[in-house]
Amino acid sequence: MRHHIASISAMRGLCAEFTDGDGINPHERSRQPRNGSGTRPLTQSGVDRKSLQLCHQVAETLEEVLAECGDELLQSLRVVDVEPAPDASRLLVTVAVDGYGESHDLGAIHRHLTHAVGHLRWEVASAITRKRAPVLIYRVTAPEFEA
Repeated sequence: MRHHIASISAMRGLCAEFTDGDGINPHERSRQPRNGSGTRPLTQSGVDRKSLQLCHQVAETLEEVLAECGDELLQSLRVVDVEPAPDASRLLVTVAVDGYGESHDLGAIHRHLTHAVGHLRWEVASAITRKRAPVLIYRVTAPEFEA
């Protein structure tokens, strides 16, 4: 099938004003990226909107799963932040101990998270609608105290 592309002089005779989009197949125009770079538009933080939406869903899911977990050490954790690292296929989950004045061994927390990583990823995969569940990388921070 041969596509016919009208000449500029023929198009000028058909319209009152000639613009850049004239003569382009509308189906081809819809396939072109809107920002011209071939990628999704980025937010101010440099991450696209869909990745931020995924991070928010993962944070909510992990908050619920950790709160209902049978491990008391994991129950004491709260999700501080979830961000793509470097893209949405791997997410960096920052957690902090939710106990004021209590001292917790960060190594023990890492061991408990490593032991539960499969279960946590499974819960995230069942809560989000994606073809592949992202790999979750955990970072444990000390709790922030307000003075």
